[in-house]
Amino acid sequence: MGSVKKLVVEERGVEILHYVYEPDMPIYESPKPYLHPMRTLAGDVVTAYRPHDHLWHKGLQMTVSNLSGQNFWGGGTYVREEETYVDLPNNGTMRHEGFPEPGVERLTWHTQAGDHWVDEVRTLEIRDVEDDSWALDLTTAMTNTRGEDLVFGSPTTNGRPMAGYCGLFWRGPRSFEHGEVIAETGDGPEMMGRQARWLAYAGGHDEVDRSSTLLFISAQPAKWFVRTTPFAAVNPSIAFDEEVRLAPGDTLSLAYRVVVADGRWSRDRLESYVNDHRLPRP
Repeated sequence: MGSVKKLVVEERGVEILHYVYEPDMPIYESPKPYLHPMRTLAGDVVTAYRPHDHLWHKGLQMTVSNLSGQNFWGGGTYVREEETYVDLPNNGTMRHEGFPEPGVERLTWHTQAGDHWVDEVRTLEIRDVEDDSWALDLTTAMTNTRGEDLVFGSPTTNGRPMAGYCGLFWRGPRSFEHGEVIAETGDGPEMMGRQARWLAYAGGHDEVDRSSTLLFISAQPAKWFVRTTPFAAVNPSIAFDEEVRLAPGDTLSLAYRVVVADGRWSRDRLESYVNDHRLPRP
């Protein structure tokens, strides 16, 4: 693998995140920017990078598993007629085009065939650095440049039950398997496919006697893709079980907050944070 370009953010002597905006990866992994490693203020890593089971999972990243038949996720594409994933020549790329101002990034999305389908403006901002937590606000505005409708979908909209991943996706470290899920409208992996404004995932770390919690907040209604096994994963899905259609020239705007915290936060602590802090807006 060749060189990459990235931004590094440090707080209190800890590199809390690396944002790789020009990655070096095979087209099969749908090249796109990603955040890894992400760390707590205690220095514990809370993301996984290129795990052997899904090489295209890279920390925290903006993805679309099925965009009008094109794959901006990585790996194979779920094909309804085959009832399985198939490797197709449809792995798209999100290209970094520049930082017009600090914290603001311009990107363009291109299909594997080279067609330009999306102009994106993305913002990333570190907020609310507290004694035991920090927050990342991420917004995206995706404009359809294709000349015809873009349809955001997922394996579930294409026939595979409970596989509605599409959008902002986090892959947790191996030690977070069988972690704890607490959400606005319920608990546990049963939150798969359910709607909520926020969802938290807590897990333990190998080698050190510590745990961490990640709180994901969606500024817009979302159904959640969440797994605790065989790996830790969270995604406030754009299109869990219903496609989203974007007309030519129209813009889809989304906003999220990801809170990275030391320790296992209780439901009361999570609810207090959500109630007391300004939330992102699309």
